[in-house]
Amino acid sequence: MKIEDVRKTAYSMPLTSPSYPKGPYRFFNREYFIITYRTDPAALEKVVPEPLKVVEPIVKYEFIRMPDSTGFGDYTETGQVIPVEFEGRKGGFVHSMYLDDEAPIAGGRELWGFPKKLAKPSFEVESDVLVAKLNYGSVLCACGTMGYKYEALDKDAMLKSMLAPNWMIKIIPHVDGSARICELVEYYLEDVTIKEAWTGPAALGLFPHAICDVAKLPVLEVLGAVHIKSDLTLGLGKVAYDYLKD
Repeated sequence: MKIEDVRKTAYSMPLTSPSYPKGPYRFFNREYFIITYRTDPAALEKVVPEPLKVVEPIVKYEFIRMPDSTGFGDYTETGQVIPVEFEGRKGGFVHSMYLDDEAPIAGGRELWGFPKKLAKPSFEVESDVLVAKLNYGSVLCACGTMGYKYEALDKDAMLKSMLAPNWMIKIIPHVDGSARICELVEYYLEDVTIKEAWTGPAALGLFPHAICDVAKLPVLEVLGAVHIKSDLTLGLGKVAYDYLKD
């Protein structure tokens, strides 16, 4: 393979057999179970990086079921999104993500900088309850429950919330272990269609773990929950702030 061939073909690792195809990435029947809870303000301040600003001591714990997506396939994901403000705009900081599929782990980390780790989340309906869990190996780290389709929600309001900006920290190390890329990345969901939107009584438990540390943002009070089914495109990001630039 010639040097020019490498330049033309390289976009992901491994060079000759990339872990995921090029985008755009479209999701069909993507299902969200989001529990909003109040947490310790001091714990939030430790994990939200400047120049983002914490709006209030709130966390959105998300379980996401993705049965059909271009390039990434069929997988389940879970994690924490923190409401923040950046340059006067309100959105969400993606703090943690755990999922069970290698392609979106590689693509999410390399392209956007999603903080993805391999784990075992689950998402299903048990009789009249929506039940979602996060296991890291054999250990239960999170469990969310919600009354199944208790009350319909305004789809337009849900759509507006899903179109807000999102931010995360993308870190790519140099060969010496230092950071070669350290950026605040901004991205949006695009072409979103809300098919269903529901709420109901909900509960969330987070349990201490040495590596899967979702419990470091403790649940002080559950404020509400939503269950959404949608089609959408995951938009490619842009650099909002470069931490290595003087």
